[in-house]
Amino acid sequence: MSSPATTGTTESRFSHRLETLQELARDVLAHAKKQGASACEVDISDGFGQSVTVRHGEIETIEYNRDKAIAVTVYLGQRKGQASTSVFSPTALRETVDAAINIARFTAADPCAGLPDADQLAMATGNLPDLDLYHPWLLSVEQAVDLARHCEQAAFALSPRITNSEGASVSIQEGQFIAANSLGFMGGYPTSRHYLSCAVIAGADDNMQRDDWYSTARDPASIESPASVGERAAQRALSRLGARKIKTCKVPVIFEAPLAASLIGGFVHAVSGGSLYRKTSFLVDSLGKRVFSKKMSISERPHLPRALASSYFDNDGVATVNREVVVDGRLQGYFLSVYTARKLGMQTTGNAGGSHNLVVHPGKRDLPALLKKMGRGLLVTELLGHGVNYVTGDYSRGAAGYWVENGEIAHPVEEITIAGNLREMFRNVAAIGNDVLIRGSKQVGSLLIEEMKIAGK
Repeated sequence: MSSPATTGTTESRFSHRLETLQELARDVLAHAKKQGASACEVDISDGFGQSVTVRHGEIETIEYNRDKAIAVTVYLGQRKGQASTSVFSPTALRETVDAAINIARFTAADPCAGLPDADQLAMATGNLPDLDLYHPWLLSVEQAVDLARHCEQAAFALSPRITNSEGASVSIQEGQFIAANSLGFMGGYPTSRHYLSCAVIAGADDNMQRDDWYSTARDPASIESPASVGERAAQRALSRLGARKIKTCKVPVIFEAPLAASLIGGFVHAVSGGSLYRKTSFLVDSLGKRVFSKKMSISERPHLPRALASSYFDNDGVATVNREVVVDGRLQGYFLSVYTARKLGMQTTGNAGGSHNLVVHPGKRDLPALLKKMGRGLLVTELLGHGVNYVTGDYSRGAAGYWVENGEIAHPVEEITIAGNLREMFRNVAAIGNDVLIRGSKQVGSLLIEEMKIAGK
């Protein structure tokens, strides 16, 4: 993008050097051992952010945050205690460790509690390729305001029917961390994540529609240009003018790529350790079974350079590895931490804290080609509410989007509800788009579901 996107050193950006955080971690571990802890783990973070929002060309908000924290977990056998502090002084560190130990003394023993096995830890991350996760954005407040104004102006310039704005925002987020435990593991590095967004309103009186667009990346050079983000927001708002309800029906449904990621998120929730050992998932005991249509294959790729969910290790310090989660529709692996794996009598998958770059293998069709394949049905571009029951898989969400006839968008649609069951929806994926939009840990194109119920007028 045509904006300042230079790099700098971590020492000039954070309150502490990374080596200082490492020393603090060693001090915590040493004090925990001295106080009688059988095991200890510590997480130290230091970061800052800057966000600017412009509305109608005027500065609406300027926010700046600088945060730091130390979280300590100690074990007395299989009794666990946790405490945290935002003060990095030696006295505060000792008091935090002592607080965690006192909590552990009054906690019931849990046979699944404890550190990972030593051979599971990511002990040699220094020998791995650089994940390239830190790209400082040396952007002054004045420069950020200019970018936001340019973005919003591009939206207004697209059409006189863009009548109002909810603002354009530029956000910088940078941080660094150290994770360590008493088994000798210590790892950490700086990271960054930045974004540019715009939300506008089209139309007037009783015919008004809102939509937005945003772009996010580790490297500011990879963010879409301000003009592109503003124009996309305006185009989406304009395309929704004249939206109307449709009659209740059962038809194929396409989830646009940004929303398809939420369906994959629902799958991850259903096959994660906490849901499985509590038996609050519709996919309990599904390992090795077909959970998606044969068209679906999902890989986990934790070591992709610059990706938004890359990491050498999970929140337990366990090494992350490439793996195939779903192959031709069959589930090959759950998402387990050390604790949830022990609850299930299994081995950790290195997913304490979540998934790492889930890549849904794309098909050959872009979104227009998916519309052609669907023929007649609904393209969903917005979801409302939280109507998902993970125990049964029942799915019901408010929605908006576009009615499709003969493979072409006929008119926008609003004030409807789409309903189905995730078990059936997953098995009825008819096609996967190649229009992958990466905004987080799930990389997936638009998804065509064979049939869902649409509740309208």
